[in-house]
Amino acid sequence: MTEPAVRIALVPHCSLTPAGAWTFFLATCGVSFGVAALLTLRGFWPVLVFAALEMLLLGWALYASMQRRHRVETIEITENSVAIDTCVHGAVVHTEFPRHWAQVRLRGDVSPLLPARLLIESGGRRCEIGSFLTEQERQRLAARLAPLIGAMAASPPLDTVHNRG
Repeated sequence: MTEPAVRIALVPHCSLTPAGAWTFFLATCGVSFGVAALLTLRGFWPVLVFAALEMLLLGWALYASMQRRHRVETIEITENSVAIDTCVHGAVVHTEFPRHWAQVRLRGDVSPLLPARLLIESGGRRCEIGSFLTEQERQRLAARLAPLIGAMAASPPLDTVHNRG
């Protein structure tokens, strides 16, 4: 396999470290259960149940957020192919398309509440990339990929496209 002319690595934004998540969770639990304990002593025992449910939900949300940090998507574009490697917790899914037959599509769903999906398609197959990106980042990535991927006449040699910017 030839060296990739363009390589783009996508990783989710994870500003919270595992230690920071634990600190935040324990501090929030301390405050929540402290207030709930005071109210329970005054006879408002249901507050303790709701505090426990809230902390359970917060713990699940932090766990789900921390799991995102183990996802990496790598897009390698060579003269003849577009290869996408999606790595989640060490398991890699490799998808490859012929460069000149592939198309970059930014598909908006029917609901304005749902973000657009960035897809690379070819021959009836498709691969979604950047699902964790913001809408603006997805649009910028689509604009960056569009001149690199596409019909033979639409996608010039990579060295000319890559050197322009």
